[in-house]
Amino acid sequence: MALKAMVAFGGSSPHYGWKDLGSKPSEFALSWINGSGEVCKWIRFGGFSSFSACRAIRSVEDGNTSKRGTELQRVIEQTGNDVSMRLQKDLSSLPKPLSVSDLSSTADDGSKVRISFKGFPGSYSEDAALKAYPKCETVPCNEFEDAIKAVELWLADKAVLPIENSLGGSIHRNYDLLLRHRLHIVGEVQLAFNLCLLALPGVRAEYLKRVISHPQALSSSDILLSKLGVARENMDDTAGAAQYVASNGLRDAGVVASARAAEIYGLNILAEGIQDDSDTVTRFLVLARDPIIPRTNKPFKTSIVFTLDEGPGVLFKALAVFALRDINLTKIESRPQRKRPLRVVDDSDTGSAKYFDYLFYIDFEASMAEPRAQTALGHLQEFATFLRILGCYAMETIL
Repeated sequence: MALKAMVAFGGSSPHYGWKDLGSKPSEFALSWINGSGEVCKWIRFGGFSSFSACRAIRSVEDGNTSKRGTELQRVIEQTGNDVSMRLQKDLSSLPKPLSVSDLSSTADDGSKVRISFKGFPGSYSEDAALKAYPKCETVPCNEFEDAIKAVELWLADKAVLPIENSLGGSIHRNYDLLLRHRLHIVGEVQLAFNLCLLALPGVRAEYLKRVISHPQALSSSDILLSKLGVARENMDDTAGAAQYVASNGLRDAGVVASARAAEIYGLNILAEGIQDDSDTVTRFLVLARDPIIPRTNKPFKTSIVFTLDEGPGVLFKALAVFALRDINLTKIESRPQRKRPLRVVDDSDTGSAKYFDYLFYIDFEASMAEPRAQTALGHLQEFATFLRILGCYAMETIL
């Protein structure tokens, strides 16, 4: 009794051929009978490790080829089923492919996100951060640039910076910081202010001789402060003023700050909503190290900065690239270039004319995923001497 060695390359042919195992064209199967009388099967699946299995079979007479073939086929099929189960188990343990939603580093509710801002706890900038990411961890910083550097140094995930106020206008310092640093705008927050007059417990408004706060907060509550006839003292932060009055026990001083600052520093609220204009709103930008993926499923806004050569109608041409494609502009801001503030346009013997060399900041209502936005910026780039996209992000509504 002896066994004849036989090699089968999958398939239905008893000698050789390719076999489609599980409709996977990259899978390769090899079966043979070793010297110990065992049927062995070796499988290679694409780039995965190979699997092998051997199963003993009973020897048969050389003439009983049909019975041997039947037994051999049964063993091969059983071995294939075992290997297939092992393969499915291995594949199920592999990581799933990333989807677009997986590319977001944080959850929508802002959990575990560190947000840097300028000011003390209880400031309006912190209120804006908590509005954008309700469960975030806030990181107070001394200056606006410190808040940006905290993100660059991986001490925070995002930074919140005020960029304009409906009463005081643009915050030019922060426009300059957008260009100086390489962070991306990934969101905006529009915060309606509720200015409050605060003081130590037991102190009444008529006892106040001075009120301390940020210059913008003091000017925004001019009517009430004029009625009280108090002196006004400037500080760099509304919440910082609240902390100063509380820590020093100043009973002759009041503070213009938020209701949350009163809660944090143990002050009483003497009056709420003391701003002259009840519709005062400040717009904040959310900055991050990486940009977000532009979408078209909801309204998006894009912010850019560019420069132009001097000449008649050049700015008109730049703005026309948006009007021609029905793209609405929501913000136009110009700032002199710091490194090249003046430009000489006439170097004749009679004298030279000098003009400011401007940077133009523009916000427009369109996503960079839209062809019209891409075409508009491509058109603008034809005559802009410098162009940079600061960010593309979802538009925010006032809460």
